[in-house]
Amino acid sequence: MAEALPDEASEAGPVTRRKTVAELPRQVRDELARRLRRNKRAFRPDDVQVVEPPLLRRAVGASALGNCMEWFDFGVYSYLAATIGKVFFPGASPGAQVVSSFATFAAAFVVRPLGGLVFGPLGDRLGRQKVLATTMIMMAVGTFAIGLIPSYATIGIAAPILLLLARMVQGFSTGGEYGGATTFVAEYSPDRRRGFLSSWLDFGTFVGYALGSALVTLLNLALSDDQMLGWGWRVPFLIAGPLGVIGLYMRLKLEESPAFQQQLDEHEKGLAQESAGSEFKAIVTRHWRPLLICMGLVLLYNVTNYMVTGFLPTYQTETLHRSGGSADLLVLIGMVWIVLLITFIGRFSDRIGRRPVYGVSAAAMIVLAVPSFQLIKMHGTWPPILGVLILSTLLACFAAPSAATLPALFPTAVRYAAMGIGFNIAVAAFGGTTPLVTEALVNLTGDDLMPAYYLMLAGAIGLVTVKFLPETAQVPLNGSRPMVGSREEQQELISTSKELYGAASRRPRVEHSTPSAQPRMR
Repeated sequence: MAEALPDEASEAGPVTRRKTVAELPRQVRDELARRLRRNKRAFRPDDVQVVEPPLLRRAVGASALGNCMEWFDFGVYSYLAATIGKVFFPGASPGAQVVSSFATFAAAFVVRPLGGLVFGPLGDRLGRQKVLATTMIMMAVGTFAIGLIPSYATIGIAAPILLLLARMVQGFSTGGEYGGATTFVAEYSPDRRRGFLSSWLDFGTFVGYALGSALVTLLNLALSDDQMLGWGWRVPFLIAGPLGVIGLYMRLKLEESPAFQQQLDEHEKGLAQESAGSEFKAIVTRHWRPLLICMGLVLLYNVTNYMVTGFLPTYQTETLHRSGGSADLLVLIGMVWIVLLITFIGRFSDRIGRRPVYGVSAAAMIVLAVPSFQLIKMHGTWPPILGVLILSTLLACFAAPSAATLPALFPTAVRYAAMGIGFNIAVAAFGGTTPLVTEALVNLTGDDLMPAYYLMLAGAIGLVTVKFLPETAQVPLNGSRPMVGSREEQQELISTSKELYGAASRRPRVEHSTPSAQPRMR
């Protein structure tokens, strides 16, 4: 994957005319002007961080590969939910087995905020890389342990209890994973290409999901139902051991992000020292608005995510009574489609902004959720495929800008912890519970379009959230130096800052008080 990433030369293309200040996106001009007023001078070389292309490719590629392995481990449970229900809850009715399996799935999300509260502050103080290596170990151990747990027929009630404990280990480690990985990649990425480069992280996530789906699909096609119940379901979980070793090796080879190594100014260093004792309180009291925005976007992304990856396979087998192989294959098609789309959408968000991508996609979710599920319910080959592709396209639009948008809401000193809190609370309350809640609603009401209504509600919440979202495309991260990918870009930004500072110095004083359209949130 690291080799697949474009190098700086191929991405930037030939040297072209430098953009004038007037041609810069408004949010970039506003932020640069704010920093120049604070510094009372134009940028110097030490004010602009250059990330060398080989280091950038290694950081993004290794993070994406590690994320792929970790989410393969976490995702295979979704595809095996119906089988796991039969193995660990054999005395219940088929519907209760699925609900019980999804309840165990949701239990991992209950402890995710706790993992975020523990790993987030550690990541802000000890470093992103060390914590990400730790979460990789814990995820691999928890997943491997599930593959070793005896069935209910062998050890009785101890079986589902051990399953629950293993899932909680997975959830605890995941609480520190996504926030840390997005923070790490965002802090390595040049400002102009943060959307594109950060989208490789979720590219890795969905490759991991797709590999898990593909493996389960192959097992369902190759093995009989008795073989799957007897031993076949264990195979994906046992693969976690060697995958964890590979992922750990890759993460230990990474260097810390430039933003963590050298924070922007003494204000940020003081904030880091202060937050060591009461970081949670500082985040909630000082950064409550970006925290709420983060949670709204995470809700939109993850309700859609777990509807497609966690609920659709079981929805098709238990509600629509399709075979497990065809259900898994349909979701696999959706995962492959997301993998093909996601980096293009990430690049697109760098050009037009994050807010338009989120806003249009959230509105489309409200309009297209019901038609998508009506297509999925239809007989034949192509209507269900089209329905899944529509949902997968919307999911790609939510996923692609997330790893660039969410870390940009918070300053460097508290970014990891704030991401851990906002992301994991939203996922625990709404994302991870999506399969459980929607399955329960379908069983309670008998309406097999309840999942579509749930998606419409998520789309409405997302649309409201986008109204308050500041545009951060191409803007330096809050509390970090401007990031560029080459010495040429560094000189270009310095020249731009001289032009901008000179223009600001010539303005009448009264203009300095004019508020910008997108104020920075502290």
